[in-house]
Amino acid sequence: MKKNIKRVAVLGSGIMGSRIACHFANIGVEVLLLDIVPRELTDEDKKKGLSEDDPRFRNKIVNEAFETAVKSKPAPLYHKDYAHRIQLGNFSDDMSKIADVDWIIEVVVENLDIKKKVFDQVEQHRKPGTIVSSNTSGIPIHLMTEGRSDDFNKNFAGTHFFNPPRYLKLLEIIPTPHTDPELTDFLMDYGSRFLGKTTVLCKDTPAFIANRVGIYSIMKVVETMKKLDLNVDEIDKLTGPVIGRPKSATFRTSDVVGLDTLVKVANNLHAALEHDEEREIFALPQEVKQLEERNWLGDKTKQGFYKKTADKNGKREILTLDLKDMEYKPKSKVSFATLEQTKPIDNLAKRFPVLLAGKDKAGEFYRHSFFGVFTYVSNRIPEIADELYKIDDAICTGFGWEMGPFATWDALGVKRTVKTMEELGYKPNQWVYDMLESGAETFYKSEKGVKKYYDVESKSYHAIPGTEEFILLDTLKDSHVLWSNKGTTIYDLGDGILNVEFHTKMNSLGSEVAEGINRALDMAEKDYRGVVIGNEGANFSAGANLAMVFMFAIEQEYDELDFMIRSFQKTMMRVRYSSVPVVVAPHGLTLGGGCELTMHGDVAQAAAETYIGLVEVGVGLIPGGGGTKEFALRASDRYRDGDVELNEFQNRLMTIAQAKVATSAHEAYDLGILQKSDLITLNKDRQIAEAKKTAIKLAEAGYTQPVERTDIKVHGRASLALAHAGVNGMKMGNYISAHDAKIAEKVAWVMSGGDLSQPTEVSETYLLDLEREAFLSLLGEKKTLERIKHMLQTGKPLRN
Repeated sequence: MKKNIKRVAVLGSGIMGSRIACHFANIGVEVLLLDIVPRELTDEDKKKGLSEDDPRFRNKIVNEAFETAVKSKPAPLYHKDYAHRIQLGNFSDDMSKIADVDWIIEVVVENLDIKKKVFDQVEQHRKPGTIVSSNTSGIPIHLMTEGRSDDFNKNFAGTHFFNPPRYLKLLEIIPTPHTDPELTDFLMDYGSRFLGKTTVLCKDTPAFIANRVGIYSIMKVVETMKKLDLNVDEIDKLTGPVIGRPKSATFRTSDVVGLDTLVKVANNLHAALEHDEEREIFALPQEVKQLEERNWLGDKTKQGFYKKTADKNGKREILTLDLKDMEYKPKSKVSFATLEQTKPIDNLAKRFPVLLAGKDKAGEFYRHSFFGVFTYVSNRIPEIADELYKIDDAICTGFGWEMGPFATWDALGVKRTVKTMEELGYKPNQWVYDMLESGAETFYKSEKGVKKYYDVESKSYHAIPGTEEFILLDTLKDSHVLWSNKGTTIYDLGDGILNVEFHTKMNSLGSEVAEGINRALDMAEKDYRGVVIGNEGANFSAGANLAMVFMFAIEQEYDELDFMIRSFQKTMMRVRYSSVPVVVAPHGLTLGGGCELTMHGDVAQAAAETYIGLVEVGVGLIPGGGGTKEFALRASDRYRDGDVELNEFQNRLMTIAQAKVATSAHEAYDLGILQKSDLITLNKDRQIAEAKKTAIKLAEAGYTQPVERTDIKVHGRASLALAHAGVNGMKMGNYISAHDAKIAEKVAWVMSGGDLSQPTEVSETYLLDLEREAFLSLLGEKKTLERIKHMLQTGKPLRN
């Protein structure tokens, strides 16, 4: 099916509808967002002089919903300017406009009768062949096709986005028996390629896949909590990042999403799942019922499992609900021996066996909660999915798990875990025993760079469909590794392209990463065509290895520090001036040194969700790996484009001095971190493959080794005076501290080229020397060391 999606209509402007509209606008699609006309004028409307015919009244609901969405945090738009791609209107006056769109998405209230009335209107105006879909989270999709035309049904399916649509990657595609198979294939591909989603093909079963398994997991946690007499604080400690789940864990997540949402889905599942062996686990516990009755639904009602308040000194305090007496109490300190044992283990897969072997309540909690989920998901095949990877994909991208149930089971050892499960009264589905009996001992395996899953029906391993266009480094570890050290691995991606992956803590950049980058460039310049620098961590890089910098600074090992910074600068220049193209693939947090590395590649192949910036000021330093130099160079290039020179200098200076971080790759263009030649990948899973294609394209275009720049225009005393006046004004107004002012002056010194009497053209090497001297001088400051220490201890910047 060949369809070109230029315009989309979103019917319903609530929390989901408005944000789905925003995400389509993110990818360049024109959007028509419609909602109902208010029933009657309010007293406030009358005071404003509005009439029932006034568009401001008739579009009031959609206008207010959209305004709320655009102002919300985290932002639903990659860039504020994209809001102009969305046209607002109402069902009564503007439904005829859907005749001009390519896809109509229904996102009205979860009521089948109301949805059918909306579809009646859609049938009156849509042109034949237009895609129609519903974002329902629980109403059976096939019920919506009753009484509809053949063309409607042929082009209709469920498209279930997860909230917030920009950030949660899951898009469940649910066809009906009438859906054209080509449409199903199109939606699966479009969602992945253009919307950046992990598209999961679902059966039309209650709550589909993610909510069915996710809500079961939550209810199993609550059941186990009561059984082991654990409290809310303990559960959120046990079910957060330590097991690869979001920081909000279980109960904080409920407060954010809204307890009413959890209650609604659980009640619907309990009503619909008459033959589910675990049906009763979806029955609401008495404590949850009390919360609902008291309207303690979470953030939306100012209290739920947690409540924000102020202590006697007016300081903000978060209280935790004691489910035994329903009273809010100070947060309890949580400590388990099992958790202490896992602190040195960064690798999640290696952490799981330790967690489940624990001899305390934590270990017991993990065994019961995990084994319950393992049993449940094994029994859901083939009911909700024929293939097990769909369950893992859905729960990971819909609920933010790093590893799905089957991948976790693999990490624990399937055969060994089944035996332990039986000892505790859990028995997985027979197909798991059949798999083990056949000699297959894992649900997943990698062969020649291809990730495969165990197919229950054929009792054999198949490649995961849809991943043919992905390059997944994890699948290359057994066959494509050319070199590695403690912090980096170099892979052969094929077609003459190498990939440098770093896997230090937070992917921080230290000597082992610099060694890996230089080794890859040595290899590529001799025998290959190009290099990609990319990884599959949660974040590309949190920056330089601050712990090492702090240690040398405390011991006043300035020669060592000078060597370290000089080596990092040389590595960045090596990336810039290699004889082969280098493509850097940033994603997630890309801070400090990670940002500097990105700016020195030939092309940045950035993930859309890249949060990038030069943040060294937060630890009392300036960018010392070429970042300050690079901003001076890029400002100079803008001068040639006719920009007002000192204005451009000041903008670049403030970006560093205020440690500005782009909240998307699109915003990074505004900050001057990404340039016109840089590219954006919507789907993170496709990023390294697309970076490889970019490297090949550069090589085949006849890549020529660049020459170091010696024509960088700097302004010397003129820009220093401008910077001093601005910084001094901010200090006098108490907007910045004296140390902040000193750092900003250092940035200005480097970007100005030092104390030059007139505008001068200088070289990159000249600016790098100034940058390194300024960086090292700040490391001799007590307040800088205080900032670094505070960051290492708390993960947060200190203003002193």
